[in-house]
Amino acid sequence: MSSRNSPPASRRPSPVRSAPEPAPDSLARALLLASAAVAAVQAGRSLTEVLAQQAKGELGPTRAQAQDLAYGALRRYGWGEAVLAVLLQKPLPEPQLQSLLLCALYRLESRPEQSHTVVDQAVAAAATLAKGNFRGVINGVLRSYLRQRPELLARAAGKPSGAWWHPDWWLSRLRRAYPRDWETIATAGNGQPPMTLRVNLARGSREEYQARLDAAGIAAVPLGSAALLLQKPVSVDALPGFFDGFVSVQDWGAQRAAELLDARAGQRVLDACAAPGGKTAHILERAGVDLLALDVDGLRCRRVEENLSRLGLRAAVRAADARCPDDWWDGRPFDRILADVPCSASGVVRRHPDSKWLRRETDIAQFARVQRQILEVLWPTLAVGGRLLYATCSVFPEENSQQVSAFLARHGDARRIGIDGADELQLLPGSEHDGFYYALLEKTA
Repeated sequence: MSSRNSPPASRRPSPVRSAPEPAPDSLARALLLASAAVAAVQAGRSLTEVLAQQAKGELGPTRAQAQDLAYGALRRYGWGEAVLAVLLQKPLPEPQLQSLLLCALYRLESRPEQSHTVVDQAVAAAATLAKGNFRGVINGVLRSYLRQRPELLARAAGKPSGAWWHPDWWLSRLRRAYPRDWETIATAGNGQPPMTLRVNLARGSREEYQARLDAAGIAAVPLGSAALLLQKPVSVDALPGFFDGFVSVQDWGAQRAAELLDARAGQRVLDACAAPGGKTAHILERAGVDLLALDVDGLRCRRVEENLSRLGLRAAVRAADARCPDDWWDGRPFDRILADVPCSASGVVRRHPDSKWLRRETDIAQFARVQRQILEVLWPTLAVGGRLLYATCSVFPEENSQQVSAFLARHGDARRIGIDGADELQLLPGSEHDGFYYALLEKTA
């Protein structure tokens, strides 16, 4: 990351404490946590992983505030770096100091009425981060930003990454693939994601569950066959019957997978890249099938099992690489296969803003190679007349339409099944769903 979007992997946040820790419920404490998380992302770690580790022992409000600061700073990372490139004569010696400024700049933009408090608390946080006294630097940079804001915003907007909050290479790919829609896609990727529920229709109707939401004061509108889009996000603790398996949180676009796969009772089904298990569970909620769920990561397999347990569902869950069938296939063909393959996650970037800056352009070709390998290995395990649903949460054609077209050119025994009157379905991120791609293939011989 950094203004060049490629910091040395060796850069690791290594704060040296030189002042007392801020109060547990203070904005300074939240800024410290958030800046540590952003610095960890700069060093190559996942934001989700870092925030989960930080959550232990932190007060709930402080945790929530730190998460908002980290997500906000990473969503507009390109903008923040463009601003700091003007305000700083040279990089600060501690990566976390630079991240602290990014978090404070985000807070100044999102809460301008708190400008005095934000500057004061950022200075207090800086006092704990380095051997040298950088309080004056932090104070000076933030006050300069407040004085020069219009000019700085204009200069940041002069850079593509500053104007659109995405790396330049990412924007170039969007422009090529979607010359009319790239701005809309980038803007959606910078926003807050919707919160959508999937009602477990095996436990009751969507109308019945919506009535339970209404009684709890939670407004929602129906989408598709089983989805409810919440007007405002809430904690799962507030959802009636969540822990009893009546409902799950799942994007409406992701819910299309089980619907398109259309597995029938008694069929043998493979979910080849199953974690965290949302699509696995949805398939089982729709029909009593014999399902094998695979994931290469044993810890992520536990997430699948936990989700199934909460919903009262059963499946065989195995930690295995889908590309190594000798480790998991017993030779009996599957009637349905869901290949929700590893991808750039470019369609869900607003949920994972760190991925914009962790990804490199060369990663797309690597993902495409893995996707091709998985398709080639899974196809022989599909029964004649069976169907395979190829799915990604990407908007890049190299991972989607180009991947499927190349597969069809190699396999004369594969044909497309239309989706919504078209050969394939490319959902772009918007107000109701994230970005997903689906192609349904049938084995003819």
